[in-house]
Amino acid sequence: EVQLVESGGGLVQPGGSLRLSCAGSGFTFSNYGMNWGRFTISRDNAKNTLYLQMNSLKTDDTAVYYCNTLVGGTWKEGQGTQVTVSS
Repeated sequence: EVQLVESGGGLVQPGGSLRLSCAGSGFTFSNYGMNWGRFTISRDNAKNTLYLQMNSLKTDDTAVYYCNTLVGGTWKEGQGTQVTVSS
């Protein structure tokens, strides 16, 4: 079963930073492109993990962030991680 699990969200002040993680399992992680909605992404295929580095966060960036991938013709998405930017 394909699974994606996001983590790393939380409360941060405007101008702050967070790094989100998306751990994949149930598929050959290195064979698939991965997506986050915004910011800079990187990946560690040895750990089957995708990262989203979020800098200079603004209050408008408050949202639930999901990673997704297309496996076997079906989009798979995790449960999301909440990011709240507030002073």
